[in-house]
Amino acid sequence: MRRQTVRYRLKPAVFVLASLPALWLAWGAFTGRLGTNPAETLIIESGTWALRMLLVGLALTPLRGLTGWNWPMQLRRMLGLFAFFYAAAHLTLYLWLDQFFWWAEIGRDILERPFITVGMLAFALLLPLALTSPRAAVKRLGARRWQALHRLVYPAAVAAMVHHWWIVRADYREAMVHAAILAVLLGYRLIFGFAPRSLK
Repeated sequence: MRRQTVRYRLKPAVFVLASLPALWLAWGAFTGRLGTNPAETLIIESGTWALRMLLVGLALTPLRGLTGWNWPMQLRRMLGLFAFFYAAAHLTLYLWLDQFFWWAEIGRDILERPFITVGMLAFALLLPLALTSPRAAVKRLGARRWQALHRLVYPAAVAAMVHHWWIVRADYREAMVHAAILAVLLGYRLIFGFAPRSLK
């Protein structure tokens, strides 16, 4: 696929598709279509979409390795930033709708509830990746340090998966699918090496 086709056709299409969950959640919130507990739906769905975007982004390098296509690599940065966007929305909605920005209670939550602790860890690992996603960051950090930093995406993905798993209360089928996908992607990396990845 030509670079111009990716830039002017594929990237805009992926941007629109990646934006649709946020638009659906916003529309559902304003129209009262998020069920009996809309706050919980917003928090859970935004977190689930963060994980999904992360998994799709992680799948791009194996896709290139298996097919020989180079165009998937041009989508990594966008999908990585969408993963961070949904993660930031997930955190913000938790702070706002669940805790009402009551910082003392939030602190206790982080210390006493393991799924909150690991969720905060996942976000903390993603934050420096988002902040160093611009191309200029590679020059400032140097390619080697930038690559080492962006390998944090792997523990971030594991932490996000654990957080997602612990949130599930009854039906584990979706969590099992996500966990299986992550296991395959990490297995691929273990076999073929941890090349630089993530938001770039």
